[in-house]
Amino acid sequence: MVDVGKWPIFAFCSEEERKSVRQAYVFGSAGNEVLYVRENDEVFVLGTNCSGCLGTGDIQSTIQPRRLETLCGKKLACVSFGSGPHVVLVTAEGEVYSWGHNAYSQLGNGTTNPSLLPCLVSTNLVNKQVTAVACGSHHSIVLTSEGEVYSWGYNNSGQVGSGSTANQPTPRRVTSCLNNKNVVSIACGQLSSAAVTDNGEVYVWGYNGNGQLGLGSTGNLPTPCRVAALQGTHILQIVCGNAHTLVLTDEGGLYVWGANSYGQLGTGNKSNQSYPVPVIVNKERVTEIAACHSAHISAARTQSGQVYMWGQCRGQSVVVPHLTHFTCTDDVFACFSTPAVMWRLLIVEPDEHLTVAQSLKKEFDNPETADLRFLVDEKYIHVHKVLLRIRCEHFRSMLNNNEEEIIEISLFSYPVYRAFLEYLYTDSISLPPEDALGLLDLATFYRENRLKTLCQQAIKQGICEENAISLLSAAVKYEAQDLEEFCFRFCINHLTIVTQTQAFAEMDHNLLKNFISKASRVGAFKN
Repeated sequence: MVDVGKWPIFAFCSEEERKSVRQAYVFGSAGNEVLYVRENDEVFVLGTNCSGCLGTGDIQSTIQPRRLETLCGKKLACVSFGSGPHVVLVTAEGEVYSWGHNAYSQLGNGTTNPSLLPCLVSTNLVNKQVTAVACGSHHSIVLTSEGEVYSWGYNNSGQVGSGSTANQPTPRRVTSCLNNKNVVSIACGQLSSAAVTDNGEVYVWGYNGNGQLGLGSTGNLPTPCRVAALQGTHILQIVCGNAHTLVLTDEGGLYVWGANSYGQLGTGNKSNQSYPVPVIVNKERVTEIAACHSAHISAARTQSGQVYMWGQCRGQSVVVPHLTHFTCTDDVFACFSTPAVMWRLLIVEPDEHLTVAQSLKKEFDNPETADLRFLVDEKYIHVHKVLLRIRCEHFRSMLNNNEEEIIEISLFSYPVYRAFLEYLYTDSISLPPEDALGLLDLATFYRENRLKTLCQQAIKQGICEENAISLLSAAVKYEAQDLEEFCFRFCINHLTIVTQTQAFAEMDHNLLKNFISKASRVGAFKN
């Protein structure tokens, strides 16, 4: 399973939040923005919010996840980021939403006004089932279920494919050479576009200054043109980097062309290529290729499951495919790409495998598998004899040849005893300091030294002026010298407030005398 925590932007999310992610798309000029979907189809965003591309209705950055109400409950099929910046999203129902910067009509809403909220793109797409989207820097293209391609936005180099260089404010079908062709895959470079038809032909259009169209020249093209050098080769997949292109054949072959200043073509040098050239990846069949128009890096996965990367990898130029320790191409972009973005909408499958520790934690207080119950304050706690014998010396002797199914406990409260039993399953505690005092008493009684240490840590973390004296008294009672010293120092540092509390007024006489004497020795009353 891919760990979304590998992308730095997810450091703002708690571990619990990261585990709830089922889809994610990290984007932005620095990889500092993310859109993700939780297991209940709630859509959230966080990050820098450049030009309002988080879709929250404002341009305020946020390190706290914010819900995108417009998209909550909708299942997402595809997302693409244009470095303009703008975002275009396709739902499973085939609807298209866009938001962000719009100076070149890249949102497809017929205006040049920015949109700070996701808005439905409907012009010319009514009754169309959109299945995929790709964005360049300031232009967008989508693919319908009928194999049609629609495009809009910035068109200075012909990247919209309309036959001219005028900007296109609304979606318009790309025809010309694509007319009557059934397109199955689309991709965008910064200023170029590409499509693959169902018969494996590749069509390209737009900017070609680095040879990224693969036509053997560097002239721009305002209308789609077939890549003739691939004739006789059936292409299954096409991806575009910033200014380079990769295609995968039905036989597992890899062809590349375009810009190569970082070695992103994997040809062993840094020379641009204006026509397709083959790249061998460890003499294996390639099953998946990956690239992103906002980066200069390439990746491939082979039939044996090995993942290779090349290009601009964390500031270094890797000019030939380099074997990684990853099992999917997505990890390449998390760990090596600059910026650390995602090349596609990431699907995160829930990890059904549980470790031994996770399995034990799950079985605590499970009546279906337990063979022993503790009755505390008229409440039952379900446990397993074998685990208690393994984990605790007290139970090892107590349960020896004991066939009872219910044991009643009266010395300790329900919260304290439940926390003790849960500790045996999880090796951790989570209690407020007041309950931790009772658990400290239990740990002392059962001679559980590690539990005693954890209780002291919990008490230290929860100490305040109101409970400091009570905690000090407990530390003295249970002979927890380290905790006693900690509580004493806290009381001295907050002496004025502590001495005004009810707990101080009710303090044990002998403890009070010792406290005043010790406080005097450390100079608490020197003034």
